[in-house]
Amino acid sequence: MLELGVEETVDRRALKLYDTLLIAELIVSVLLIIVVAMQPTKTSNAASAFTGGAEQLFGKQKARGFEAVLQRATVVLGTLFFALALALAYIAIN
Repeated sequence: MLELGVEETVDRRALKLYDTLLIAELIVSVLLIIVVAMQPTKTSNAASAFTGGAEQLFGKQKARGFEAVLQRATVVLGTLFFALALALAYIAIN
């Protein structure tokens, strides 16, 4: 039986961690696309082109129900996507 050196064991663990994080990144990215696509569109009229959309900024109401869940899911998945991307880059460099 061939014995692995310490460096080879560390390399295999790093590759396994990298593969696991990469799969998680792919799953999160697909979920993020789905959640963003499910969000309702915000309609704008011709007046918002001239006013800069100020009525949407100051007249905006807090999202409730399913829209609030989608907004929170978007923030969580976006943050997770960013963190996983940083972790993958760090592992790839080292």
